[in-house]
Amino acid sequence: MTLQTNYLKKVGNDLLDFATKRRDIIKQTGDALHFSKRAIFAMHRDDMKEAGIKLKEAEKIFKDLNKKYARDARVQEEGSYKAGLEEYVEAVLLHQFLNTGKIGEIKGLPISGESYVAGLCDVPGELYRYAIKSATSRNVEMVKRCNEMAQQITGELIEFNLTSYLRNKFDQAKSAVQKIEQVVYELSLTK
Repeated sequence: MTLQTNYLKKVGNDLLDFATKRRDIIKQTGDALHFSKRAIFAMHRDDMKEAGIKLKEAEKIFKDLNKKYARDARVQEEGSYKAGLEEYVEAVLLHQFLNTGKIGEIKGLPISGESYVAGLCDVPGELYRYAIKSATSRNVEMVKRCNEMAQQITGELIEFNLTSYLRNKFDQAKSAVQKIEQVVYELSLTK
């Protein structure tokens, strides 16, 4: 009986190599997540220029990581990578809505369907925050637009029969929609 140590060393070296990559991924995607959050914060202040700059910075980080680690598929499965990408998706989709009134495909980065849906599920929460801001300044039209988009998002996603993590995200989206509906209702009482 002999343990094949040559193979075991190869596996060990691969794991050590990925641990080094993982530390880099965690650092870089943490920065991308931070830029995406700052972009969302800028959008809530109606500073679309700053939001665009932060989104470009986050996108560059993901592009650089994808190029640097193109030969290792595990990179995009790393938890911090997924979390950063979801935040980026959320920020880009909110930016699309506030600039065009539409939400659609994100071009320029490879984004899995799961990451797209997870980010999309977070958009109604940001629409709720934006609706509150708009209601405070008596911008009833924007509140209604936020409500309509949030309704449309959950209306489409309900057809997906989501499970597990995405189901939890979807339930949060539905909760945000109910909160926006409450804002619309309360605004209707002030007329």
